[in-house]
Amino acid sequence: MAADPRTTGRYIVLLRPDEPDTGVRQLVELTGVRVMHSRSRDTPPEPPERCIVVFDHIGAALLYCSTDAGQVITQAAQAGDTGILAIEPERRVHATGTGAANGATWGIEAVGALASPYSGRGIRIAILDTGFDLEHPDFQGRNVTARSFVEGESAHDESGHGTHCAGIAAGPAAPEGGPRYGVAADADLFIGKVLSNRGHGTDGSVLEGIDWAVQNRCEVVSMSLGSPVQPGETYSTVFETVAQRALQAGTLIVAAAGNESRRPAHIAPVGHPANCPSILGVAAVDRALQVAPFSCGGLEPAGGEVDLAAPGVDIESAWPIPQRRHTINGTSMATPFVAGIAALHAEADARLRAAALGERLKRTARALDAPARDVGAGLVQAPQQE
Repeated sequence: MAADPRTTGRYIVLLRPDEPDTGVRQLVELTGVRVMHSRSRDTPPEPPERCIVVFDHIGAALLYCSTDAGQVITQAAQAGDTGILAIEPERRVHATGTGAANGATWGIEAVGALASPYSGRGIRIAILDTGFDLEHPDFQGRNVTARSFVEGESAHDESGHGTHCAGIAAGPAAPEGGPRYGVAADADLFIGKVLSNRGHGTDGSVLEGIDWAVQNRCEVVSMSLGSPVQPGETYSTVFETVAQRALQAGTLIVAAAGNESRRPAHIAPVGHPANCPSILGVAAVDRALQVAPFSCGGLEPAGGEVDLAAPGVDIESAWPIPQRRHTINGTSMATPFVAGIAALHAEADARLRAAALGERLKRTARALDAPARDVGAGLVQAPQQE
């Protein structure tokens, strides 16, 4: 049987929350290899040194194992009465932006950020993407913490995608030489490089980034990434449970619904991991507040629905030097708009964290003239002065 090009040949594992150490011991017994823990290391080791990496803060693990080992673990999980809840093939993920265009920051006004008295001060936003241009002049003096989860690459962004997304979520209120393009100008940025400079990554790097964000008590995680999901395909048990555990820890995860340029929005279902019920799936709209032609819609009511919409066409934001700014399209751009607006709501009301924050975003969204399967509750809106 030919290998599935969507997968890597490795596995992601969900550990039982009440006895994670039991699950780890069983993984060692079943595979006979060493284990490394995210809680006890500062930098990722090279692949030959490991077979199992445990993400302690979310109760998941990544296995660098053979197919035979994966089958043995699958059988153990199916047998029940173990510390292993589920095992899935690790999927490849990629950035969900599309090509370049011309435009300006109309989106900042559309989501109400210009009129909002809040700036995200004291709120931590994690951007899990291709990294960030740490020397970008628009972000000098800002609280930016960066770490790479891509082997052989630093957190520096050579793609531009991650810098662009970070700029939308938390760019400055008054950047030099151009209009405002960022939502939460005073939020603290946590940059997790989970996609390579070519815009490619895997489930394992994404899970490691989520684990890091939860460890650092980030209130919001923005993931402009995904992989194809077929109609009728269920959501990932591992990612859904990890999202629930993140919510319990006070972290809300927002992810891009994905782009599909060949088909109408209502036909292509939202991509992985945005199709998990506990992760807010974000679609894109244009200047006329119509569904962007590339924006994926939801088809599966029990996981796979779009939750919110945000600007995603002709979006200007930060870009690595020397270009400094760039304008592109995608649900990738819509996602950090939602993350930035979430930071404003979190600042406005300290009670709004995790699931409560997600519900507030949906409850205050602006209704749009489009099916809920394509825009969810509507266009995300910033909190205003009461």
